[in-house]
Amino acid sequence: MFKSREELQAYRNESIARLSAENKRIIVCAGAGCVSKGALKIYDKFAEIMKEKGVAFSLELQKEPHSDNVRLKQSGCHGFCEIGPLVRVEPQGWLYVKVKVEDCEEIIEKTIVNGECVDRLVYTQDGKVYREQKEIPFYKKQTRMILDNCDKIDATVIDEYLATGGYTALEKALFDMKPEDIVNEISDSGLRGRGGGGFPAGRKWAQVARQNNFPKYVVCNGDEGDPGAFMDRSVMEDDPHRMIEGMVIAGLATGANDGYIYVRAEYPKAVARLNLAIKQATELGILGDNILGTDFSFHMHINRGAGAFVCGEGSALTASIEGKRGMPRTKPPRTVEHGLFDKPTVLNNVETYANVSTIINNGAEWYKKIGTENSTGTKTFALTGNIQNAGLIEVPMGTTLKEVIFDIGGGMRDGGEFKAVQIGGPSGGCLTEEHFDLPLDFDSLGKVGAIIGSGGLVVMDKKTCMVEVARFFMDFTQRESCGKCVPCREGTKRMLEILNRIVDGKGEDGDIELLRELGETISKTALCGLGKTAAGPVLSTLKYFEDEYRAHIYDKKCPAGACQKLKTIVIDPELCKGCSKCARNCPVNAISGEIKKPFVIDQKKCIKCGACISNCAFKAIKEI
Repeated sequence: MFKSREELQAYRNESIARLSAENKRIIVCAGAGCVSKGALKIYDKFAEIMKEKGVAFSLELQKEPHSDNVRLKQSGCHGFCEIGPLVRVEPQGWLYVKVKVEDCEEIIEKTIVNGECVDRLVYTQDGKVYREQKEIPFYKKQTRMILDNCDKIDATVIDEYLATGGYTALEKALFDMKPEDIVNEISDSGLRGRGGGGFPAGRKWAQVARQNNFPKYVVCNGDEGDPGAFMDRSVMEDDPHRMIEGMVIAGLATGANDGYIYVRAEYPKAVARLNLAIKQATELGILGDNILGTDFSFHMHINRGAGAFVCGEGSALTASIEGKRGMPRTKPPRTVEHGLFDKPTVLNNVETYANVSTIINNGAEWYKKIGTENSTGTKTFALTGNIQNAGLIEVPMGTTLKEVIFDIGGGMRDGGEFKAVQIGGPSGGCLTEEHFDLPLDFDSLGKVGAIIGSGGLVVMDKKTCMVEVARFFMDFTQRESCGKCVPCREGTKRMLEILNRIVDGKGEDGDIELLRELGETISKTALCGLGKTAAGPVLSTLKYFEDEYRAHIYDKKCPAGACQKLKTIVIDPELCKGCSKCARNCPVNAISGEIKKPFVIDQKKCIKCGACISNCAFKAIKEI
């Protein structure tokens, strides 16, 4: 356990020397996406082959590494999930994509032994070959600060975090700054909460610092309940010390001595990594009593949530930590005054805390040069849907939607035509082609009725039904409503009933007006922020795609051809041979006719199951 700054610095220098001495590395991405495609089997195969061939290698950071030794390591998520499993070879920086177990021997023989690149395994785009990871357009257009370590270090080894500058910000805050200096630096940086609301982090810290009610607490929201969002998960699993360092600095700045991390139970790996990181930091004297010999103490605790979406709301989250049912309360008082255990509490999400060390080390003026005037820094996004390059990205605030979708995302998958992108999850809204040049920042999105939210970006093509998209998110929100307030409990239920009728082909005149009225009422009167934004997907799709709602209601047609009950199945009389196979396989006897003459479908009886289509050998039956 280190009792001084100098002891920690000496140990860090040793770690830097040990990490720098690793001249050759095989880094296997062990993010969830690559693991699901067999990355761990690839890792094991590399070890097996090198052992068989007598190639000197190690699986851990060596105390006395040898220059001819190969380090085989698992890193966190590289971000480019679409082309995994990913393997990067250093010092060349070559990235091999879609690696299979049977490729491992060739990589060892050609790259590790002979220093040659296996070109058939590198990334290609539009006929151009990209050997180095940093040159691939997906990465080249990004500014990776929060995710910088995720594809480099072994998150289970604190020495690697220290070797990349870890806990230098804590040192600076402890020994070179006063608490008010820390608060001012965060305030001056313009850092806004990355959990969705975008509230200035420095202002929140200043409000807690002013309170004379002790003890105070630092709480991290790692719940991340939005469908399709996995940015915070990546940080907690792949660079947990970065977040922990930010929380300790927040405690130092505000006079808090205890930190609580609220993680959803569906993230068992994140929980394990955080527990290990806390244990390691405590053993080195970076956490616990009298940190680095000072009079400042800080203890960390982990609470696992049961997966309730509403527990992403601040007051519901703190109630859950206290062992109560997670339900929002009326405000004021705010969390900064009466938060966890009714004490002043700093509450930010994972990404917000992960920004802190960078700001402390580089200064507010440096940080403000990234992003926009009112939305500084970078933002991580989970890019999913009908997009060519799905994955986890990080870009400066203010990057346009077009840059994200086409320059980084590579455009639409399978030659599809862009239709919309859902941003901000169940609390967000849809953006269309007219928003391509819209900067992705808090204020710009707010002006068009959308929010950044946690950072989920779901890209949709012309085959996507926007009414069904609204119904999907409303179904999620309605099921996740805590039920405390009538507008959210009953209003979302009524909206979902209407949307269900519309996609079932039973929409009625006046449904559009009623949806708008209900949505606007819920937005104005719901108790918490989640309730107030629950109608966002419906209101935004009504704003930009009202014609699709009208087609469903009045024409009983789904323009995208996606709603099953609005499909019409017909038999082409010119192609039908009258074999009767379709009629014999129809479960509701909706098909009739005479042998060797065209058969017909009774649309009133047809349940759109498609059995007739799959059984027709002449492709005479189609959906229209």
